Amino acid sequence: MSSELEFDLTLYPSPTLRRPAEAVESFDEELEAICAAMLRCMYRSKGVGLSGPQVGLRKRILVLNPTGEPQDELALVNPELLERSGPLTLFEEGCLSFPEIFAEVERHEVCRLKAFTPKGEEIEETFDGFPGRIIQHEYDHLVGVLLVDRMSPADKLRHKASLEDLVARYKRTRKSAEKAER
Repeated sequence: MSSELEFDLTLYPSPTLRRPAEAVESFDEELEAICAAMLRCMYRSKGVGLSGPQVGLRKRILVLNPTGEPQDELALVNPELLERSGPLTLFEEGCLSFPEIFAEVERHEVCRLKAFTPKGEEIEETFDGFPGRIIQHEYDHLVGVLLVDRMSPADKLRHKASLEDLVARYKRTRKSAEKAER
C-alpha cells in the first residue's frame, strides 16, 4: 500500500458511521500507512481526533492529537475502554462527520484504555481532561454512537436545519453515485 494513501471524511448520515468497527488483525506496514493517512486527514480537516468509520473504514482504529504538537500524536488500534470515572462534565464538542455543528456533551473526566500501537505493542493508559474526552468521543464512533445521539433535545432542535442539510447532501451524493454506476 502506498505511503501516500489519502482518505476523505465520511459525513452524517452515512450508514458506515452506524456500523460497529471490526478488530484489526494484521499489524503491518499497511496498518501504519492507514494510521498515517488518518492523521493527515484529521489535520487537513482541522480536527483533534478521528476514527476508522469516519474515513469509511470498519476498523477499530482511532487517532488523536490534543495539542497539535508532533510528540502528542497518538494512533490506537483495537482500543478497549476499561473504565470511565470522575465527575460527568458538560463540554462543547464538534465532530468532523458533522461539519460546523457543536453541542454540549456530557462525558466522564477520566478514562482508562487498553489498546495497541500500529506496530502491535500493547499499551494501557489513563487519560483525563481534553485527551480523555477525545478518546471517549472517537471510541463512540467505533461502536456506532454519533454526536447526534449525545445531543440534548435543545441542541437537536437548534441544529435541526444543519442536520437536515447533511441528510439532503447525502441523498444527492447517493443519487449521483447511482447514476454514475449505470
